[in-house]
Amino acid sequence: MTQHLVPDERRPANEGRKAAPRNRAALVSAAREIYAEHGLDAPLSAIARRAGVGQGVLYRHFPDRAALVIAVLEENVRQIERAAAADDAELPRVLGVLTWHQTESAAFVSVLHADVAGSNSRTPAYVLALSQRVERALRGLLPDDHPLAAEADDLMIAVGMVSGAVTGPTREHRERRALAAWRLLGVEVGPVRPFEG
Repeated sequence: MTQHLVPDERRPANEGRKAAPRNRAALVSAAREIYAEHGLDAPLSAIARRAGVGQGVLYRHFPDRAALVIAVLEENVRQIERAAAADDAELPRVLGVLTWHQTESAAFVSVLHADVAGSNSRTPAYVLALSQRVERALRGLLPDDHPLAAEADDLMIAVGMVSGAVTGPTREHRERRALAAWRLLGVEVGPVRPFEG
């Protein structure tokens, strides 16, 4: 059966490869939202719908669930690295970005716990690599006299402790708990928000 378009009705232009970067970004953004709402086992079809693309587009960019999870986590880490590399970077501001990601993503929290748990055969290498990148970004801003600089492991142990406190039914509740944990550790944290820059 052939479908005829009414004269005023037009099909959207197929942008082909030009749409690929936009589609990928939409999928990562949608995955972050869906994972925050429903966890890592959320249906991939829900992510494709939220991104406004078909499942075929999702699978062209991400051949399996693990590839999409890694892309979301990679973007989290990149935001922290960009915040740490900004001209006006300071530790409290970057900790605010880190805390925002902690309150948004249970998967990101597990990455931060990987470093605290130490390297073992059950921790995937990419998870350890992401955790180490977060540590490098934070350590580059850590003054020698900062409380988290006393011992080599203190920084990531504190990050893991805060990650452990990030529980609760809403993002606001998780943020309050994270900020309370940082306060109890005696660490100043800037505004809790994603890095925009």
